[in-house]
Amino acid sequence: MKKVVKFGGSSLADAKQFKKVADIIHADETRRYVVPSAPGKRFGNDTKVTDMLIATYELAAKGEDIHKKILDIKARYDEIITGLNLDFSLDQDFVEIEEELKKNPDQDFAASRGEYLNGKIMAKYLGYTFIDSKEVIFFDEEGGLNSYKTNKVLKEKLDELEHAVIPGFYGCSKDGRVKTFSRGGSDITGSIVAGACHADVYENWTDVSGFLVADPRIIDNPAGIKTLTYRELRELSYMGASVLHEDAIFPVRSAGIPINIKNTNAPEDEGTWIVESTGQKPEFTITGIAGKKGFCAVDVTKSLMNSEIGFGRKVLQAFEESGINFEHMPSGIDTMTVVVNQDEFLSKEQSIVSTIHRLAKPDSVEIESDLALIAVVGRGMRSTRGTAGRIFSALSHARVNVRMIDQGSSELNIIIGVENDDFDVAVKAIYDIFVETQF
Repeated sequence: MKKVVKFGGSSLADAKQFKKVADIIHADETRRYVVPSAPGKRFGNDTKVTDMLIATYELAAKGEDIHKKILDIKARYDEIITGLNLDFSLDQDFVEIEEELKKNPDQDFAASRGEYLNGKIMAKYLGYTFIDSKEVIFFDEEGGLNSYKTNKVLKEKLDELEHAVIPGFYGCSKDGRVKTFSRGGSDITGSIVAGACHADVYENWTDVSGFLVADPRIIDNPAGIKTLTYRELRELSYMGASVLHEDAIFPVRSAGIPINIKNTNAPEDEGTWIVESTGQKPEFTITGIAGKKGFCAVDVTKSLMNSEIGFGRKVLQAFEESGINFEHMPSGIDTMTVVVNQDEFLSKEQSIVSTIHRLAKPDSVEIESDLALIAVVGRGMRSTRGTAGRIFSALSHARVNVRMIDQGSSELNIIIGVENDDFDVAVKAIYDIFVETQF
């Protein structure tokens, strides 16, 4: 049995949390490889170390003095080192970081140092070997992960070691510079390490006991999700469920390695298991509800649209030319709706409308703004009749006007568009009908 364990920023925010993490690792001898994040918030209005580092980079890029910022960041790490009673110093590391940022300000380098330094402390505290991720994780010329080279080098390195600490969030670009994943990318690093060493389980430790059926900011004490499939996770993560980075499944999915989301502050909780497939029946018809506000629906109408070859391509070309990605695209016989992010679209709306008319020659183009999208996701929906009817009945009783419906052929999810102001009410209504009353 071999496990890779990744710990988030809140799990490593201070010395007290470090001690919890060490207890968790030592409690299971199969937890062999550790992926740490940078220190997160210690309390409500605290600042994450990564944000402090990015602010330092921004000053350096303007040619301003960064010494005080560097000292503030160093104080965070010194506090952890002192609290752990370690005979260890990062003084030289901070000298080198300050010199590098003054000489050659680089945002990815600055942002990555949080994980790098936390990894060095973690390795010292556990007595494990420290591996700089820049030496084992590689990106290609386009900025994507070079999976072949990464797996080869990382596997060879890990095969030599019983235990190791590999910092999350960054690797090496094609030109030899430090390159980071998107924020939350330590989840991806953990997945890469799990795939490379053929782990039996990838444990992702955070400050919640797994995924919840709905956002706890909207639903009081929502039910937890025991088991999620990779596909369900993708749908929920894309629509805003942020417990795990949505790209973290790819390195483990091909190997069938399950992910277990666990709570550092409640290690006895089972958490959520994320798997390729399962024969276990879900507790509820739906697995989860997630959503986002701030979309626009661009309704394009043209008589006999369905018989015009290439019409859809022409409409989408107008968005492509303006650098706008579309989210969903429900359509009818004579209508086609393109749902886009409102903040990105509004500054370019008239140019896009003009381009649609030039390319596709529609009868009309209408724009609806302030739209929220809600995804109702669940593998149980495929074997349960009347799911859509129950959703719309619940929304009707809650007096929520449905402005858009989009359901994929897999029957894994239903996307519902409502007004921004109706978002919370709609989520509560759907949660109530499927979880509270289960009517």
